[in-house]
Amino acid sequence: MPDTATVPGYAPFTVTPISNAAGAEISDIDLNNIIGDDTADALRQAWRDHMVLLIRGQDLSADEQERFCRVFGDIAGLKSKESASKFLWVSNREVPDNATAVQVGEMMFHCDQAYAEQPCKGSTLYSLEIPDVGGNTCFANCCLAYDNLSDDWKRRIDGLTALNYFNYDTNPSIRPGEIDPNAPQHSHPVVRTHAETGRKSIYVNRLMTMKINDVDKAESDEILSHLFDHIEKTEHVYEHVWEVGDLVLWDNRCLAHARTDYDPAKKRLLRRMTVLDENAVF
Repeated sequence: MPDTATVPGYAPFTVTPISNAAGAEISDIDLNNIIGDDTADALRQAWRDHMVLLIRGQDLSADEQERFCRVFGDIAGLKSKESASKFLWVSNREVPDNATAVQVGEMMFHCDQAYAEQPCKGSTLYSLEIPDVGGNTCFANCCLAYDNLSDDWKRRIDGLTALNYFNYDTNPSIRPGEIDPNAPQHSHPVVRTHAETGRKSIYVNRLMTMKINDVDKAESDEILSHLFDHIEKTEHVYEHVWEVGDLVLWDNRCLAHARTDYDPAKKRLLRRMTVLDENAVF
């Protein structure tokens, strides 16, 4: 069980750890109000310290969610055939007149936009409708996973790069087979350094990392299988059980996340906004 004692030093709000792996709940804060400079500084520090921030019981408009996101950086814009938007609906139902992600069921661990040259810094999800059971979001702390690697494995993966790829037409609960050369893809270091904290993390994920570069397939498969299983160990993962009105912010630079399965007959609706990263991956 995590040490749930509140952490001092974050006035004007309260920070309570929610997991030994990652995450803290922020309380005594109302995001309907303007976020002052002192509060913004404390939120950024809490994010650096805990990687996942949970704020419960919020009644947020899209504009208020955006205001919170801008504490951490610029917002990614989205375009669809119907409209341009700063947010994305994550839902198993069509949402008219907006950018929409229609997703059902389980999704393997992944880091958002790992296939891009400059992946996003982080994202928020705000829950509006949640199924009674399932549809949880799991966050794997890839810094903790790196810390817990043996010295031999740390030496083995130091300096390696990996190809990350994703085809949105594939099933997100099944690792893709052949790589479509026209789909987005990019190589990144297997060991990534966090631009703000300096901590190292394992930057591969089961859904999007296809191979280790410059080694044969057998060695690549061995390395990736070991790292995937290691990252996803229970001691590295916080599983968030959603409630309506939850706002969750996670650090995409050092966490992988996944979604558990749920009944597709039950509606799941969350509003997502993404924070751009001003730093390159290194």
